[in-house]
Amino acid sequence: MGYLELALAAPVILSAYFVRGLTGFGSALIAVPVLCLSLPIEIVVPSVIALDFLGSLAQGIHKRQSIHWDEIARLLPFSVAGIAIALYLLQDVDTRFLLRGLGVFIIAYSIYQLLPQPSRSGSHWYAAPAGVFGGLTGTLFATGGPFYVTYLMLRGLDKTAFRSTFAALFVIDGGLRIGGFAATGLYQADTLSLLSLLLPFAAVGLFLGSRVHADIRPEAFKMLISILLLTTSVPLLLR
Repeated sequence: MGYLELALAAPVILSAYFVRGLTGFGSALIAVPVLCLSLPIEIVVPSVIALDFLGSLAQGIHKRQSIHWDEIARLLPFSVAGIAIALYLLQDVDTRFLLRGLGVFIIAYSIYQLLPQPSRSGSHWYAAPAGVFGGLTGTLFATGGPFYVTYLMLRGLDKTAFRSTFAALFVIDGGLRIGGFAATGLYQADTLSLLSLLLPFAAVGLFLGSRVHADIRPEAFKMLISILLLTTSVPLLLR
C-alpha cells in the first residue's frame, strides 16, 4: 500500500469508526464502498471484517450483562449458513460482479433508510432471513449489519441491550468469517499489511465516537449517512 492510498484510506477509516463509536454500527457500510474505489475488494473486505471484529470486542465485552444471548442463539445457525454460501461463491465469482453487487446493495439500503420507518415489532422467526442474509452479505461485502440491526430492532431491545447484543453477535459472527477467510487463503500479505496500517485510525475513530455526544437529531444523522452512502456507491456500478 503506497503513501497516496494510505492518505486516502486513513480519513475514511477514521470517519467510519467514529460513526461506529457513535451509533454502534455502520463502519463497514461507510468504509467498504469508498475504499473499493481505489483498492481491490478482495483486500478491503477481509481487512474491514477484522477491524469490525476488534471494534466489537472493544464495544461489547464490558457490558456482558446486557447481552441477549437468546437472540444471538436464534440468529447464529442461519448466519453460519449464509457465511458458508458466501465462502463457496467467493471461490469463482468475478470481482467486478462483487463490486456491482456491493453498489446495488448499498444503494438499496440507503434508499430504504431515507423512507419513513414505522415503528413495529416482529417474531423471532425473522431470525432465519436476517441470519442468512446477514451472514451472506457480511462475508461478501462486510456489510451484514443492516439485517442484524433490523432484526434486533424488531425484537424491541433497548439502546444498551441493542449495542451490547449487536457487538457480541459481531464478535462471534466476525470470528467465523475471519476463520473462513483464513481457511480459504484470503488473508495474504497485502491484506495483513492494510489491516495493520488502518488499525490505529480505526481505534482513534472508535474512541472519539464513543465519547462524543453529537448535537444532531437522529433523523438528520441517518439522512446524512444515507446520502453519503448513495454518492459513494454509484461509482461502484460503473467499474
